[in-house]
Amino acid sequence: MKIRVALCDDFKIVREGLKQVINNMPDFVVNAEFASGEELIDAIRQLDTDILLLDISLPGRSGLDTLKEIKIYKASLPVLILSMFPEDQYAIRMLRAGASGYLHKDSAPEELFKAIKIILAGNPYYSEEIAQLLVSKASPKNEKLPHEKLSDREFEVMVLIGKGVSPVDIAKVLYLSIKTVSTYRTRIMNKMGLSNNAELIKYLVSHKLLDN
Repeated sequence: MKIRVALCDDFKIVREGLKQVINNMPDFVVNAEFASGEELIDAIRQLDTDILLLDISLPGRSGLDTLKEIKIYKASLPVLILSMFPEDQYAIRMLRAGASGYLHKDSAPEELFKAIKIILAGNPYYSEEIAQLLVSKASPKNEKLPHEKLSDREFEVMVLIGKGVSPVDIAKVLYLSIKTVSTYRTRIMNKMGLSNNAELIKYLVSHKLLDN
């Protein structure tokens, strides 16, 4: 029986490329694909697959929020995160949220195959960069960057603000009230020592926290 792989990425061309790579692997087959976190969550209870490959940058509900929702309904489902973001920006948050591994989209197909095999064997997949990050974050001497002091929800709101999403739309995407979004924005600015959205966007760009 083939190992079933589900995909969630908003770009069809990326999904087609992944399908071609995975379906050419011995004993592997893509058995489901989704273009958004909403589509995936709507189908998660009926989804019967062995591993999920999940993109971080999704329209609407973010990959981080989608991952947390998945873990509510299918805690045992292994999830490998695929992203164009550097490991030091998102990997730790995704792993803490329940991801089994984090792989950069520039990785070779052989590395994808290796990551899937390691995860399906019951082990987390860490690149050398992530392993070093985990050690670094565990050190009490390591000083956190301002954005690392934010909660996951504050982090999501911060990124959406940086992308120019309005408070009304942020509220819709994250299922929050507009008042709550405003409260999160105030907390973000206070924690990061920023005064306005322009300063926030400059920070996000300089730390490569927005889409490439």
